[in-house]
Amino acid sequence: MANAGLQILGFALALLGWVAVVASTIMPQWKMSSYAGDNIITAQAVYQGLWMNCVFQSTGQIQCKVYDSILALGGSLQATRALMVVGIVVGVLAVGISTVGMKCTKCGGDDKVRKSRIAMGGGVAFILAGLCVLIGASWLGNEIVRDFYNPLTPVNTKYEFGSAIFVNWAGAALVLIGGGMLSCSCPKKGGSGYPASYPKSKARSRPAASAAGSNKEFV
Repeated sequence: MANAGLQILGFALALLGWVAVVASTIMPQWKMSSYAGDNIITAQAVYQGLWMNCVFQSTGQIQCKVYDSILALGGSLQATRALMVVGIVVGVLAVGISTVGMKCTKCGGDDKVRKSRIAMGGGVAFILAGLCVLIGASWLGNEIVRDFYNPLTPVNTKYEFGSAIFVNWAGAALVLIGGGMLSCSCPKKGGSGYPASYPKSKARSRPAASAAGSNKEFV
């Protein structure tokens, strides 16, 4: 049986990673304008996120605009948005399942084997959520790298990695690690969660009647 401390640590890491994933999904800094090469450094920085694009002025002003049409977006951005939403929803389910299955909670009854299996299911759900968000962020990151090194892409339209994509990768790693720890809650085959008890062996005693009879023979 897995240690309760390992379950708590895994749940804490997975929950922290899930919060980071949610924060990165909201952040608009997935892509930032590049100043590499002959690109002229201007007084503003352009950021593109999953839901909006923003312009940061050197004076501190920020102007953001939500995308008008979903169908007008690129295929990579649409796929990333879908994977992020799926990963967040699966993460919510994983939090609920893991809470019921952990040893430190009173939910789910007192059957330790059953609770361990529930916690293992929560860990698997966390792993699925982490894979979804990791694939989505890597998909968009691959497009950023491909467009950056494409010689046909205009210099003033090249982008680099923003801070949100790094936050997402870190959060996905924490979710995967925490889910792996919770998955170690799988009970041993044939284990019942309680120490095995064996019947007490009865001591063999010589019958008193036979002992008395043998004494009479020698009288």
